[in-house]
Amino acid sequence: MSANNKLGLISICRKAGKLVMGMDMVKDACNTGTAKAVFAASDFSPKSLKEVKFACARNGVKLYALGLTMDEIGAGLGKRTGALAMTDGGFAKSCAKGLEEIEIDENEFYGNI
Repeated sequence: MSANNKLGLISICRKAGKLVMGMDMVKDACNTGTAKAVFAASDFSPKSLKEVKFACARNGVKLYALGLTMDEIGAGLGKRTGALAMTDGGFAKSCAKGLEEIEIDENEFYGNI
């Protein structure tokens, strides 16, 4: 699926009211169990990515590399963001198709206690 197709799917998901955008809202969606999958922009900062990874790991939500930059997401959705969560299983599954799942290593969070 091309980047334009992904943006199209994300846009439809948004119109259906099944898309959560922005770091805090994505973390909330993970914590409340509404997020079915989370997608990160390719130029998301490592610190922000780690926060999202933690929320996903704690709540058993899969995290995927979207393969789009924050600017590309912004151009497609009208809002520049580095993290998106889908709250509908069907949309999440379709969007995740062909994307690389970001490995979450629990030791990354608890290694330095």
